[in-house]
Amino acid sequence: MIYELKNSEITVKISDHGAELKSIVKNSDGREYLWQADPKFWGRTSPVLFPVVGCYFGKESRYKGKTYSMGQHGFARDMDFELVFQADDAIEFRLRDNAETHEKYPFAFELHCGYKISGKEIQVIWKVVNTDKEQAFFSIGAHPAFNCDLDTDVLKFERAGKELSSLNSNVVACDGSGCLSDKTKQFDLNNGILKMSDELFAEDALVIEDKQTDAISIVGADGQPFVKVSFDTPLVGVWSPVGKHAPFVCIEPWYGRCDRVGFAGDLSEREYGNKLAPLEEFNVSYRITIK
Repeated sequence: MIYELKNSEITVKISDHGAELKSIVKNSDGREYLWQADPKFWGRTSPVLFPVVGCYFGKESRYKGKTYSMGQHGFARDMDFELVFQADDAIEFRLRDNAETHEKYPFAFELHCGYKISGKEIQVIWKVVNTDKEQAFFSIGAHPAFNCDLDTDVLKFERAGKELSSLNSNVVACDGSGCLSDKTKQFDLNNGILKMSDELFAEDALVIEDKQTDAISIVGADGQPFVKVSFDTPLVGVWSPVGKHAPFVCIEPWYGRCDRVGFAGDLSEREYGNKLAPLEEFNVSYRITIK
């Protein structure tokens, strides 16, 4: 089912399938800011990535001597959430563990995904609750895709309100694993600006670690930003499909990421992993602002 939030500035639509943000429209001119999931390029719009961001090496994780198989970005994006709360300007969904999730992931949990609008801003709110009897390990991340033109639009990177002069990115391995290689790239930025192109995404996503940036905008050919994603995450991914010259780019705040190539540890040893004691909560959010 599709739910709608609306104020005088924007209309936002969210599906209970995956608790996925499906549309952001500016009321004054009807402009759609979110990619509309044309499968020719990519059949999703803004999936929630849980309990893994990216891939486990070999699509397998290990915990207490048992091996679990799970595909890229976890299972939450493909499951139906239950509606918990709805108002004109806010909504919240919940997903609980079940027999299906236990086959892929060893812990009991509640995942709450909420959306709140104010003016031209959408706040995306996550709460993970450990309902297990032991410590739980997880990752969570966003994957919103924004309509843009790779030929004329550019990305602008900021940190604490200041434009970045350079940016480092890890490189995904070319072996098809979806995991990180030891290769890195450095980009020199001009007033925070990085030009987009097919070449920029030729080696898959830019994986930007160490809180280098806390805001990324898409700037149009007129020099004006039209979307800004603000976050306080340890990592962020930037992606457009390899070799497709797609008319969108994803700006992805992450609490966690894929394994490195060859990683053979268990869930408690993953880089950038999160942990919760029994009944402990993990509460975070990020913001999307249209201009």
